[in-house]
Amino acid sequence: MLHVDSCQRVSKTTNITLKLDAELVRKTKVLAAQKGTSVSALIAQKLGEAVEEDAYQQAMKRAFALMEKGWAMGWQKPKSRDELHER
Repeated sequence: MLHVDSCQRVSKTTNITLKLDAELVRKTKVLAAQKGTSVSALIAQKLGEAVEEDAYQQAMKRAFALMEKGWAMGWQKPKSRDELHER
């Protein structure tokens, strides 16, 4: 099945089967109805948010690791005044 989202990207969807607690399914149906959407769309949205959040967290960890490591910019300790003025 192909869908076109609000950004005009075409995405292919895949059906999956889940085993969920009956009470969770009931509450999910109520929540989806309150939001005016389907259970499938609600779950897809929440899974998408979880994946994006995980990608953000991984990128943040990489950025912090780079900051901890620092950048090799060829800095050297300046020579002392005496060393600079040796004759």
